[in-house]
Amino acid sequence: MVKRGTRWFLIACVAAALAPLAVGGKPASPGIKAITGFPGWPTTFENRALTRLPLSALEERFARDFPGHIARFTDGKREIIMRWVAHPTRKLHPAADCFRANGYTVTPRPIRETGGQRWATFLAAHGKRNFLVSERIHDQNGRQWSDVSAWYWANQMDDGGASWAITVAQRY
Repeated sequence: MVKRGTRWFLIACVAAALAPLAVGGKPASPGIKAITGFPGWPTTFENRALTRLPLSALEERFARDFPGHIARFTDGKREIIMRWVAHPTRKLHPAADCFRANGYTVTPRPIRETGGQRWATFLAAHGKRNFLVSERIHDQNGRQWSDVSAWYWANQMDDGGASWAITVAQRY
């Protein structure tokens, strides 16, 4: 025999599960992104012309469920990955995680400040491939972060709207 409190709990759970159907709602499809406001990709970065590069197959798969847009560029000397992020997400992660996952040894470096912009930096080494990597996140309100977690939590508390995450990798 089901206890009276348990019965009401089960009824409430069923009602909550069926409520969206009663008002014509339908479950969100994980493959569909409702993203608006993308301003387009810049044509220059730090006063240098950008040339767009194709995303790798892995980057393409990642971009499918990313809440925003991802593109790779070169300015002739560096590779620049730009991510326009529509809203806070755990799908945005530090570049160091990607380098580690690809077999690189990552050595943190001090925060670099250039022209009022704070950049997290690290060295990534794998055999003869060595990179100095810099990354930062900024939003349309002028706020900036050099740490993905700090960005995420700041935007959970006060959503500043869309943000740009920029990663710059240069051989050294």
